[in-house]
Amino acid sequence: MAATSTRRSYDQYCAVARALDVVGDRWTLLIVRDLMLGPKRYKELLEGLPGIGTNLLAARLRELEAAGVVERGVLPPPAASAVYQLTEIGAALQPVLIALGRWGGRHFLRERRPEDVMVPAAYFVAMRSSFKPEHAEGVRERYEFDIGDRVFEVSVDGDTFSTGEGRTQTPDALFTMDVETLNALLLEGLTASEALAAGRVAVSGDAEALERFTRMFVIRPPAGLTG
Repeated sequence: MAATSTRRSYDQYCAVARALDVVGDRWTLLIVRDLMLGPKRYKELLEGLPGIGTNLLAARLRELEAAGVVERGVLPPPAASAVYQLTEIGAALQPVLIALGRWGGRHFLRERRPEDVMVPAAYFVAMRSSFKPEHAEGVRERYEFDIGDRVFEVSVDGDTFSTGEGRTQTPDALFTMDVETLNALLLEGLTASEALAAGRVAVSGDAEALERFTRMFVIRPPAGLTG
């Protein structure tokens, strides 16, 4: 589907230009990023994208709906809440976002700036490009992460895995931490044993699962954890 007539266009007969007509505006790909973890209520999208503003979010969602990237749905009972979710076209953006994240991480994700906000959802999307199947042999586990007021799940079954937002039924381990600790575990070389000893992570279930998780999903391995 074409973009709506009220939006600006590059007016080029080029696949890249046509794609940017749809997803090139500020905030658009971050909305898609968050919806990659599952359907979201409007309020959840607004709270997960600090700084966007309600009017701009509403406008971006209208544009994405018009382009066939996002659609409205209803969660099954007992929630029965109205949500936004990716269409098949929208879900096809995952490899684009994964590649963009790898490029940004390699060239631009350096020290954290004072104004930078750590958004928990971003890490669970980034995990989709950092999974190391060589460390997952024989692992069949579900993990739940309580980070502030957000809840995420990671499921591993050998060389296959999934990440999403929401509670996990019968998790093998439940980890409670803040987003700064998650960042330190995945990007700054904090080890599972150090995090546990410092009381930065509370674990319900198998405490050793945190070590297995970090080995499978660490984004920027510390020295000695590259194989």
